[in-house]
Amino acid sequence: MSHHLRTLQLSPLSSITPTTNPHSFSLHGFRFGFHSSVSCGCARQTSPVRFSHQAPLQEEGKPFSLYLQPVSSETHFDLVLDQAQGLHQAVVVLWMANWCRKCIYLKPKLEKLAADYYPRLQFYSVDVNTVSHKLVARAGVTKMPTIQLWKDSKKQAEVIGGHKAYIVINEVQEMIENE
Repeated sequence: MSHHLRTLQLSPLSSITPTTNPHSFSLHGFRFGFHSSVSCGCARQTSPVRFSHQAPLQEEGKPFSLYLQPVSSETHFDLVLDQAQGLHQAVVVLWMANWCRKCIYLKPKLEKLAADYYPRLQFYSVDVNTVSHKLVARAGVTKMPTIQLWKDSKKQAEVIGGHKAYIVINEVQEMIENE
């Protein structure tokens, strides 16, 4: 038995557009639909499958988690702070490294927290291995993970997260509420 694969070239994901129906999306004028439940090869049925172009939604329509936007350079970091200052908002920044287990474990929990504070606060992440040492030193980061609250282009508070993730999240919530 031979199998033939056909490769289709697709344009960037920005061409995928949501529709008013939560079970479908459009791609270059084509409409794709999804059944509200998907069955597998076994005897039971699975839960409904929903697709979103940004993040999974909670029941009240609010995102369940938000991707922590990466900061790629000192110039980008300054731009983030300037934009937040212009909007009179604070910014939460996770300083991490891709080799740091605690950072990797903490990140999805911070993404959930970001959804709780959206749109009041924006959350970002900085991989210390991909930005200049000058930026890391400027922020005063010596341990990872470090979560900082910045307002008016100044560091207001920080939590150094070397302990259990739920404790770190509670401390970050306190830091935000005391802003």
